[in-house]
Amino acid sequence: MMKKLWPYARPYGGLIALGVVCSGAEAVFELLIPLVMSDIVDVGIAGGDVDYILKKGGLMVLMALVSLCFGLGSAAFSARAGQGFGANLRGAEYDHIQEFAFSNIERFSTASLVTRLTNDVNNLQMTLMMGMRLLVRAPVMLVSALILSIRISRQLSSVFLVALPLLIVVVALILNRVGPMFRALQEKTDALNLVVQENLTGIRVVKSFVREDYEQEKFAKRSRDLKETSQRAFGAVVMNMPIMMLIINGTIIAVMWFGGRMVNAGTLETGKLMTYFTYITQIMISLMMVSMIFMMLTRSVACAKRVVEVLEERPAITDEKAREDARVEEGSVDFDHVSFKYSAESPEWILRDVNLHIPSGATVGILGGTGSGKTSLVSLIPRLYEANEGTVRVGGRPVEEYTMEHLRQSVSVVLQKNTLFSGTIRENLLWGDEGATEEELWSACRAACADEFLERMPKGLDTDLGQGGVNVSGGQKQRLCIARAILKKPRILILDDSTSAVDTATDARIRQALRTRMKDTTKIIIAQRVTSVMDADLILVMDGGRVAAQGTHKELMEHCDIYREVYTSQQEGVSLGG
Repeated sequence: MMKKLWPYARPYGGLIALGVVCSGAEAVFELLIPLVMSDIVDVGIAGGDVDYILKKGGLMVLMALVSLCFGLGSAAFSARAGQGFGANLRGAEYDHIQEFAFSNIERFSTASLVTRLTNDVNNLQMTLMMGMRLLVRAPVMLVSALILSIRISRQLSSVFLVALPLLIVVVALILNRVGPMFRALQEKTDALNLVVQENLTGIRVVKSFVREDYEQEKFAKRSRDLKETSQRAFGAVVMNMPIMMLIINGTIIAVMWFGGRMVNAGTLETGKLMTYFTYITQIMISLMMVSMIFMMLTRSVACAKRVVEVLEERPAITDEKAREDARVEEGSVDFDHVSFKYSAESPEWILRDVNLHIPSGATVGILGGTGSGKTSLVSLIPRLYEANEGTVRVGGRPVEEYTMEHLRQSVSVVLQKNTLFSGTIRENLLWGDEGATEEELWSACRAACADEFLERMPKGLDTDLGQGGVNVSGGQKQRLCIARAILKKPRILILDDSTSAVDTATDARIRQALRTRMKDTTKIIIAQRVTSVMDADLILVMDGGRVAAQGTHKELMEHCDIYREVYTSQQEGVSLGG
């Protein structure tokens, strides 16, 4: 696990080394100060030598200042190294997630990935920052203070033979218990984030169905689970402190008892006993610091495993078979005995043995009931998903032979669920073509019939959309997404029920604009309304994951019962509505 994470800390290796050196030096100078204090008591004060006291006092002040400088250096270097490591790790994890196929994201869940990118990385970042200081400072202070205290009195140091084993046993028992709890704690954080994400994303649905109470209860339950898991985990951790204080105080009492008797017997000087108390305090504090480090490391191990799981996840769709020189020269699409299901373990096929040829430049309409496989079919063209069996070809080549970047640049998709990002309308449209001119932007908007409402907006293309496009209606959002797709100038344009929120007249104008502006582009239109596809060159009727029928409107009216029933029912609905 360390091998996997070290590359992200390697650029800060020099800072880490400097931080470690400063932390060790700080501890050494702190440990030397009590020795000087001992000399002041036993020599200066005992002999009434004021010059000696001032000289040694000045040395103590100098050593304290040097220790302070090393401490500041350690804090600065550890902060820079920790923040840099966290930024590198977070960036690498985020970049790797961008390579994931939908199936990879579904395996982790969006909420869990957010937690791993933020909470888990923050814990690792903090561990490095604290570890650089404590992992050096605590052992150096512990070993050095132990050696110096033994030099002062071996007989008195026998107290540690009882205290140290007790402390080690306590820490080991607590660590053994809290390890699994920290993993559960991160999983409960995932669950809570999932509820928050779903609620905020679907807040309009929640309010329209008056389900605030239900959502609040769901949140409260996840929050209680997280609280209870946190209480169990940190309840075990905090038990460490009172038990250790009991052992430390017991050790100090023992040293006072035996040390006082040694001073009375004349076998130990008063100044040395004072110094011994300082060292024993530092030893016990160091042990507490070591135990805290182990607690912190235990949680960090749980976080590190979750981060490494993401970094080691192999994307389900890769460019392994791609040829760098492969280019989509024309927009023909072929499905050769294609079958598909979302999970390899699933017994149910979404698409079954689909055979289909779509000529370049053709307009193809796809109709079918919910769950018939329409969206799944078109998702295989830009490799948003991978076919389990058979071959999908674009421009005469299997899609695997193109790099995903080039293939997806050549295929423009307006998905069923329209997505706009925070920022202005202009910024969102430029996703289609970063170098688009003002005229090209307005031309695409006119083709998508978006100019109708944009011209009424005071700021036009510079209107702020708000988060997720909340400042525009559903129909306006659809038209902006279509304009963005047109700007891409793709070989293949896929509209997945993307005019469902516009009226039939606007729908007809958009289709007419696509026919005249994009003659050489293959246009695949998924629709619920027959009128949206009836003038297409080819109409596919999907049923149960298969192409039940294909042909022109006239041919399907004559030979396809499903198509005829849909058309008749919709026309009757129009008549009744009239």
